[in-house]
Amino acid sequence: MYWFRSKKLKERLALGFGASLVLFTLLLVIDLQMDLGVSRGEFTPSHARIRYANQEDKSGIYNEFHRRYLAKSNASGSKEYLTTNPHTHRGHTDTSGPGYPAKAATTAPPPHDRFKDLTTLVVAPRNRRHPEPHEKIIVKEDLLQDDIDESNPTLADLLDLAPGPNASNLERFQLRISKRELYRKGDHLVNAVVDDMVRLPIMHVVQKEGGTQLKLIIDYPNDIHALFKPMRFPREQQTLPNHFYFTDYERHTAEIAAFHLDRLLDFRRAMPVTGRILNITTEIYQIGDEGLLKTFFVSPSNNLCFHGKCSYYCDTSHAICGNPDTLEGSFAAFLPTQPDTQRKVWRHPWRRSYHKRRKAQWETDADYCTMVRDIPPYDEGRRLLDLMDMAVFDFLTGNMDRHHYETFKIFGNETFPIHLDHGRGFGRPFHDELSILAPVLQCCLIRSSTLETLLKYHNGPKPLSEAMRESMGTDPIAPVLWEPHLVALDRRVAIVLQAIRDCVRKSRDEEDGQQLVGDDAVVGDGSSNTLDRDNGKQQPPGNGFYRGS
Repeated sequence: MYWFRSKKLKERLALGFGASLVLFTLLLVIDLQMDLGVSRGEFTPSHARIRYANQEDKSGIYNEFHRRYLAKSNASGSKEYLTTNPHTHRGHTDTSGPGYPAKAATTAPPPHDRFKDLTTLVVAPRNRRHPEPHEKIIVKEDLLQDDIDESNPTLADLLDLAPGPNASNLERFQLRISKRELYRKGDHLVNAVVDDMVRLPIMHVVQKEGGTQLKLIIDYPNDIHALFKPMRFPREQQTLPNHFYFTDYERHTAEIAAFHLDRLLDFRRAMPVTGRILNITTEIYQIGDEGLLKTFFVSPSNNLCFHGKCSYYCDTSHAICGNPDTLEGSFAAFLPTQPDTQRKVWRHPWRRSYHKRRKAQWETDADYCTMVRDIPPYDEGRRLLDLMDMAVFDFLTGNMDRHHYETFKIFGNETFPIHLDHGRGFGRPFHDELSILAPVLQCCLIRSSTLETLLKYHNGPKPLSEAMRESMGTDPIAPVLWEPHLVALDRRVAIVLQAIRDCVRKSRDEEDGQQLVGDDAVVGDGSSNTLDRDNGKQQPPGNGFYRGS
């Protein structure tokens, strides 16, 4: 202390500043370690560490499933790194080189589990019109076709509009959007809209305002519009290990694959999307908006590039470049833009915190689903079941970026959520992000029609990977997905089925549990009344099966 007092004022200030700087550096290092965490000598983001909803009580189905399957999934090859194999190419299907998890030399594959117990839940009520006395089954009469058509009006019906003789395929498609789906099963207009986006000449290009990454609005003749997302990197490149879900790149291939998956799962809630190869010079630069043209330049490799203006990745170091001026991307058909077809934006109940340290409420509250069930519009009708479908859909694609969803205002609350913005899916083929399944795991809720579809692909004769490969085979930029992503789809289907099986077993072990099956039925935990999608009525709780109309 005497030595310090003997120093001059300037020396004291310098020493104090130096000590403060050292202390600040130490605190920064400690905060960084708490933020990223340390696992096996490597830094990992804190959101990758599983924190149980209730540390004192880990008996819930959500926590049990995480403990059982997360470790197994990660141990089986959930590795994140860049594929550097110089021989890889678009559509590469060889799984023996870098970028793939190591194969076990002597381990035999486990026998195929056909989930016969779950199949019984779907098939049994359809084979029996009258339940046994000990099975508390409520069977409703199927709606007549006229009633179905009347309860599923289209935009044309509600707006009293009819397509004119010169209406485009997109306009006809938009007027046929109904209360229950974007398009009917087998609707030929879907392929017609896709063909138009591929073959029609591009008239004008302008950058879409808002958003975190570059998107372009493509104008075709006859007032047809599409949203263009350009290719940024090869299909084999995975999500960077240190990227959070909210800063990851968007992939044009993910948008295309999500449309095909949505159609194969029979949701039909995603607008048509297709790939197309553009000439940047003639189809963007020569007809582009003036503001976009200011961001064009020629790279040192003599490739034509541009970067636009947006919140993330819109600078010279993240430019989009042709080869030398050829570029592929995804084209998504526009939703209706008339004032009478406005959409309502809903905050997703299982929205993530979008913060590198904070947790969302559903990640810390073991009874979160019970709270959601008491909040409109999730307390009745179809909406909660729709979110279960969306959770399954996002889990299959690996999309963690589901913060909001939209519905058509004109249809009210008894309508479907539109499946939009899938660019951050299909980024980690060797990792299964179980937190995406939190709605299903916490609520123990799923439509039996969705369950039946998953069982169909799991038990064959055609697995989901093969159906996706065939569906995307006609796309102009096929093969759309890297082969490991298709393999991951089959693996994730089995994980969802196992989660449902655990819910069923848990409900059978509890006296107040309930199991619901049918066209729009659910598997529930008895924590609240059962929801029927079509009529919005609440069914009485109890053990047994419930069949929706």
